[in-house]
Amino acid sequence: GAAISAHAARDYAKMIHDMALRRELIQLGVEISDNAKTFSVDLEPDQMIVAAESKLYSLAESGTAERGFVPFLQAATEAVISANLAYQREGALSGISTGLTDLDKKLGGLHPSDLLILAGRPSMGKTSLAVNIAFNIARAYKKGERQDGTYGTISGGVVGFFSLEMSSEQLAARILSDAAQIPSENIRRGDMNEAEFRRFVEAAKELETCPLYIDDTPALPIAQVAARCRRLKRTHGLDVVMVDYLQLLRGTGRADSRVLEIGEISMGLKAIAKEL
Repeated sequence: GAAISAHAARDYAKMIHDMALRRELIQLGVEISDNAKTFSVDLEPDQMIVAAESKLYSLAESGTAERGFVPFLQAATEAVISANLAYQREGALSGISTGLTDLDKKLGGLHPSDLLILAGRPSMGKTSLAVNIAFNIARAYKKGERQDGTYGTISGGVVGFFSLEMSSEQLAARILSDAAQIPSENIRRGDMNEAEFRRFVEAAKELETCPLYIDDTPALPIAQVAARCRRLKRTHGLDVVMVDYLQLLRGTGRADSRVLEIGEISMGLKAIAKEL
């Protein structure tokens, strides 16, 4: 009798949950329809699509379009679970390894919801460092059962790389240059001996299944970056997003100055990190 009652209770809970989701979907449909019917100079159709996609993604992932307030008990429980996992690691990295030991020691690895800005003067190697980190993470990618019993990324990660300055081909050449240990200028000029060229081809074969996804669309608006990240997360998974570089992104066009626009873009990137 107890087993039947428990089964019935689960079915009832699922029915309630499904009804709530249907209500949310209906409400979202009404909002999309109302927004589309209302003409506004400030609200472009592209922005409406991005906003709708964001809500639909949240609904699909968490079962509710708005997270809202979370009871302290729930937040504290999640914090205790996280601390327990950290304790079990006995000082090991808590985040995704960058593949660079000294940087990992400083950061403890890359953590979910983090926004990290890599800054420096021109030609100091910012792109090279970003490419190296992206490559290290994607190359180390493995899936399996995590310590908390869930299934997902256990090593490395799926990387989305927005290359607003270089083409995807140029970026791939830099990655292969590092992997094959051949200077990129030699590859560009074709100045390689037979052994080096063979090494280059072998590196390309080895990285065929590497989960590194490159988007080289120039001058992307921050809202489009968010939409494309959600799509990648939904289709292939997503653990780390790289943007090279921040100043080449565009805001909504409403900011009065470039300083405010850069602030808006930075906030948009932080929002993407927290959401995904």
